Amino acid sequence: MIKYAILGFGTVGGGLAEVMADQKEKLAAAAGQSMELGYILVRRDYPDSPWRDKLVRDFAVIESDPDVAVVAEVIGGVGAAYEYSRRAILAGKSVVSSNKELVAVHGAELAALAKEHGVSYLFEGSVGGGIPLLRPLCRCLAANRIDEVYGILNGTTNYILTAMDTQGQTFADALKKAQELGYAEADPTADVEGIDACRKTAILADLSFGGNLDVTAIPTRGITSVTPADLELAHALGYTVKLLGRAARAEDGCFAFVEPHLIPQDHILASVNGVMNACAIRGSAVGEVVLCGPGAGAHPTASAVAADIADAVRHMGSPMIPDLGAPNGKLLPAEALCSRWYVRAQCAPEDAAGAFPGAAPVYGVSGECGFITGPMDRRALEARLAAVDGRAAYRVLA
Repeated sequence: MIKYAILGFGTVGGGLAEVMADQKEKLAAAAGQSMELGYILVRRDYPDSPWRDKLVRDFAVIESDPDVAVVAEVIGGVGAAYEYSRRAILAGKSVVSSNKELVAVHGAELAALAKEHGVSYLFEGSVGGGIPLLRPLCRCLAANRIDEVYGILNGTTNYILTAMDTQGQTFADALKKAQELGYAEADPTADVEGIDACRKTAILADLSFGGNLDVTAIPTRGITSVTPADLELAHALGYTVKLLGRAARAEDGCFAFVEPHLIPQDHILASVNGVMNACAIRGSAVGEVVLCGPGAGAHPTASAVAADIADAVRHMGSPMIPDLGAPNGKLLPAEALCSRWYVRAQCAPEDAAGAFPGAAPVYGVSGECGFITGPMDRRALEARLAAVDGRAAYRVLA
């Protein structure tokens, strides 16, 4: 009988306790032996909880119990979560996590520490929630050179853009509804400014290219600048707008960035709506694979964490540690990456064609126009925008 502990009893922590109990026999079969919940680390009492006899407030209780083999960190942030993860590994316990911020900032360090101490460090739930994503990327596609990963990595922003696009809501109204439904936090900054998607993009880039990128250096732009006019013009041009995290291999490093994109309406990502997430992986042998599903929530994320717990138990003595690469990989400037661009502007057709040869503007009810440029980098784009009174410019997904 192996014991595991859960750090945190919020949405994911509560969901994890439920999933582990509901699927106890199946998870035991996956782990190769039965598993028992030893402790749940909390900050307050839960007198009505069915697990109230498992609740502790002092991490040292978990740390010092030799029967606890796996610790599931679902606290969030990089404060206590980092300290407890490190202490657990030093105590010879495997750590699994759904904490994208912790993995993006300290994941390589914790993985190296886990390797040194012969335990597993797993984090399937940190990107894509319940979507099986990191295992396929690292294991099922091991015969491939990964050339690019990109996707809709944040359900809150996807919900807001979907509501604006299909229901004609303003950004403010869509955000308010997302908060009422529990899809957005009271402070939605990490979601709407692209910070959450950036952390996930960093993890995907690290696993794909081994760069261990500095997450703070990844260019990040959220959705607060997207207007109903952009969505209207995008539709008229045959596209829809999605916030994408992207990472692409280059000869001397890699590109990684987060920003709104125009996606062709016949592309599979264009139909991924609401709070759903999706990630495309381009491999040298397989071509393009797209994985789609719920990117957050108590039970979807708990599903991934529970599978990590079972894997960590099964591989005791032969630990599983995904390779996040060596520190300080070379992040190339996203401005240098050539793309076609969508431009929203206030100009006549001849002005658009003069600044961007071949541009064929369409006009919306706002009086503004939208058009698609030829391939160019951002510097070349910026040099021409003034000539058309450019109001917005977003990349077009090739």
